[in-house]
Amino acid sequence: MGTVTILPETPKDPLALIGRRAGICWNADITNEEKNIKRGISCIESGHGRTMEFVDVHMIIDGFSARVMREYFRHVGGMTPYLQASTRYINYKDFDIIRPKSIESNKEALIEFNSATKQLRETLENLKDFGIPNEDVANLLPIGMTTKCVEKRNLRNIVDMSHVRKCRRAYHEFRLDLFPTIENELKNYSNQWEWIVDNLFKPKCEIYGYCDEVKSCGRKPKKEN
Repeated sequence: MGTVTILPETPKDPLALIGRRAGICWNADITNEEKNIKRGISCIESGHGRTMEFVDVHMIIDGFSARVMREYFRHVGGMTPYLQASTRYINYKDFDIIRPKSIESNKEALIEFNSATKQLRETLENLKDFGIPNEDVANLLPIGMTTKCVEKRNLRNIVDMSHVRKCRRAYHEFRLDLFPTIENELKNYSNQWEWIVDNLFKPKCEIYGYCDEVKSCGRKPKKEN
């Protein structure tokens, strides 16, 4: 399973930060942190999502597949900056490939999967021995390979991401591994982040009260019903 590291540039007081920024425009007392927290929560509960853009989360995301990271970076908000490990410098002897649970639970399938992975590693090394440059050898790399990224995105963007990726129909690595890991690390980061995760990170059907997907999982009634 991959890991998520919350970097120290991430504020431990996101609710108070929102309250301080809003308080400036309201000519409020921003020296009282308790009032700042209440003001921040009030902004969020009143639907003033723009205030959440003052809170940035800096993360290192490591050990998840390139496939799921391609989906992750579709959630672009405010020109989200990110860097991803270059395939030009991969160690072809050591790189890993995510094995889905459906394969791990099937002995015959797991043997076949591991055999293909071993053959791929050997082929990549052989191509290097033939003098083929890394950037060309990398064309054989599967999107299931693990990768490392460092990025920054604002709270509003992550909340929006939760509405889509906590849906039961979201890609399983995103829904069951990547996003829960982000949630857990943020909850452990501070009490204010724990409140945010528990109160704001929800599938969109929990927000709307109905499902607007064409193919519903059945958790909530369809919009037309």
